[in-house]
Amino acid sequence: MKKIAIFSILILAFSMSAFGQKTKTDPTKPVREVFDRLVEGIKQADVEKVMSIYNKTEDILFFNNNGSVTRGWETMKKNREATYAKVSNVSLETTGVRIEMLGTNSAYLSCKWKQTQEYDGKLESASGRMTLVFKLINKKWQVIHLHTSPDNPDANRPVFTSERQNQ
Repeated sequence: MKKIAIFSILILAFSMSAFGQKTKTDPTKPVREVFDRLVEGIKQADVEKVMSIYNKTEDILFFNNNGSVTRGWETMKKNREATYAKVSNVSLETTGVRIEMLGTNSAYLSCKWKQTQEYDGKLESASGRMTLVFKLINKKWQVIHLHTSPDNPDANRPVFTSERQNQ
């Protein structure tokens, strides 16, 4: 009887400790989900999906893959609309994705990318590195800064007037 009582107490203790343990959640998971939505949006040449991940402010700053700068969400959206209208058959691969939490409400993600697409009927391919800075705004992870650097910039690709300005 004494053995049954001890065995019951042990089972109860293990059960209590199992219920008392909190499951650890990966704090980078929501950031990765936003990044994955960006990648899908690019693959689909879907301006709305791509722009949905960025903080909708005119203070946002984009360092583009052609070495230019774009300031402002509306300006970037217009540029993407013009570009995506000429884009089809997009393939995008990201590797070495690394997410670093900078506290509970900010993070950055860096990766390498390789993209092929048809632009205005001509096959293009490019590769490079990207860094996205994320901030938790109103309980939603949003990108507040993008920096893209190509391995070999295409000198023939048009640069929008807004991207020629040194800002």
